Amino acid sequence: MSKLVKKIGLTLLTILLLIVGLIAGGCASSQNDAGSAGQAKEQGKEQGNEPYQIGAVIDISGNSSSLGVPERDTLLMLVDKLNQDGGINGHPVELTILDNKSEETEAVLAVKKLIEKNVLAVLGCSSSGPSMAMINTVQNAKVPMVSMAAASSIVEPVSDRQWVFKTAQSDIVTVKKIITYLKARDLTKVALLYMNNTYGDGGKAAFTTAAKENGIEIVAEEKFEASDKDMTPQLTKVKAGGAQAAIVWAIPPSASIITKNFKDMGLSIPLIHSHGVGNQKFIELAQGAAEGVILPIGKLAVASQIPDSDPQKKVLESYIADYQAKYNTQPNSFGGYAWDAFKLVVAAIEKAGPDRAAIRDELEKNTSGFAGISGIFNMSPQDHNGLGVDSMVLVQIKDGKWQLIK
Repeated sequence: MSKLVKKIGLTLLTILLLIVGLIAGGCASSQNDAGSAGQAKEQGKEQGNEPYQIGAVIDISGNSSSLGVPERDTLLMLVDKLNQDGGINGHPVELTILDNKSEETEAVLAVKKLIEKNVLAVLGCSSSGPSMAMINTVQNAKVPMVSMAAASSIVEPVSDRQWVFKTAQSDIVTVKKIITYLKARDLTKVALLYMNNTYGDGGKAAFTTAAKENGIEIVAEEKFEASDKDMTPQLTKVKAGGAQAAIVWAIPPSASIITKNFKDMGLSIPLIHSHGVGNQKFIELAQGAAEGVILPIGKLAVASQIPDSDPQKKVLESYIADYQAKYNTQPNSFGGYAWDAFKLVVAAIEKAGPDRAAIRDELEKNTSGFAGISGIFNMSPQDHNGLGVDSMVLVQIKDGKWQLIK
C-alpha cells in the first residue's frame, strides 16, 4: 500500500512540476511579447511617428444599420490600405469605430469616449438624428466632425457649426433634382410622406419651400415613424387626395415598407424617393415593389453609365474595385459617404498635422475641387458640405438595378 501511495505521490509531483513549468513559460512569453510591444512603441517615439487617432461613431445596429454597416466596412478597408502605404506622413492611423445603435443618446456617449481618447477628428454619424445630437459636444470640445448624414441642419447655420462638416448631399440639393423632374413632366400636385425624425423633418422643410417657389401644390402630407410596419392609412389619404406623384423622405426599412404598401394598394402615380434609399437593401426589403421607383442619387450607383470624361469616374471605379475585391459585393452611396469623410480628414491631417484647429481650417478653407464618391467638394466658410446639384443624377429602378435617367 505504501508503494502505491509513494507512486501516486511521485506522479502528482511530476504533474505539478509540469504545470508550474507551463505557467512560468507562459508568463515569460507574455513578458517577452509585452517587452517587444513596449520596445516598438519606444522606437516609434524616437522616430516621431506615434499613431494618429481618428474616431468614428456609426449606426452599425438599429434602424439605420443598412447605412452604417457599409460605412463601417469602407472605413476598415481604407484604414488598412492607408497603414499599408505608410500612414499619414509616416504615422500609422488608429481608427476607433463605435456603434451608436442608431440612437441619439448612444451617439453622444460614444463621441465623448472618442474625445477622451484624444482623437484628432470624428467621423459620423450615419443618420441625421444622432449626428445632430453630437454637435454640441464636438463644438464645445473643438473637435472637427465630418458627418455622413444628409440633413442640412447638421451644418447650418455655419456660424453655430464651425467644427462640423458633412459628406452626404444636403436636402436642398436632392429637392432641386426632384423639382426639376416634376416640372419637366408638368406634375404640379404631389403628396409628401416623410419619417417623423430629423431626416424626415429636414426633407419636409426643404421640399415644402421649394414646392411653393416652383408652383407645386402639396395636396396630401403624411408622416410615419421609423419603426412603423404598415403605412396603408397614410397612403389611403394620398390615394384620395388627387396627387399626380408621391414624394417619400425615408430610409430602409420604413422606406421599403411604404414602397410595398404603395404597390399593394395599386397606386400608379410616380413614386419618388429621396437619396436615403440609395442602397441595395432598400430594393431587397421592398420585395419587388421598388420597380419603377425614381430618385436622385450620387453617381456611384450608375458609375458604369456615366461618361469617361466625368471627373469622378476614375475615383468611383477604383472604390468599386477595391470594395468588390475585399467584400465580394458592390459598395453603395452610404459607404461612399464614409469614403469621402475619411479621405477628407486624412487629406486635412496630411497638411495640418495633429492639430485639431488646423485640421478644421484645412477642411473649411482648402477643400476645393476634391473629387470624391459623392461629388466634387468645394467647401468654404459659408458651406460645410460643398456639394452642388451636379453631384447627383436621377435614376429609376429597373429589373432590380439602378438605371440612369438621361
